[in-house]
Amino acid sequence: MNDASLNEQQVAAFCLSLPGVREDYKWGGVRVFSIATNKMFALQNLRGESLAFKVDQELFLGHVDRPGIAPAPYLARAHWIIMHTPYPLGATELTQLLQRSHQLVVSKLPKRTQVGLLL
Repeated sequence: MNDASLNEQQVAAFCLSLPGVREDYKWGGVRVFSIATNKMFALQNLRGESLAFKVDQELFLGHVDRPGIAPAPYLARAHWIIMHTPYPLGATELTQLLQRSHQLVVSKLPKRTQVGLLL
């Protein structure tokens, strides 16, 4: 992947390419990417205006100090960040963070459920 910013379709395609991911639509306009039926790891506004996902607890404050990134409403206490389009991160960093979000959620699942979902 080059390091230009991804668009909303590319972000959605990347999320769906991760092991065990399914998408759902909730709350009147939010595309939800989850694992094991209900464990969310990324949220995308249907109009493609925003993207929210989980980050490592110890890196949360560093991320929200960056331009264009803020604590996600209602989810910040669980260390979620939000950004609006155009996304302020290059493709490499954004896909790494989305993959990490996926793995953070997978790591909280029961061990037997984790099989086949770990990268």
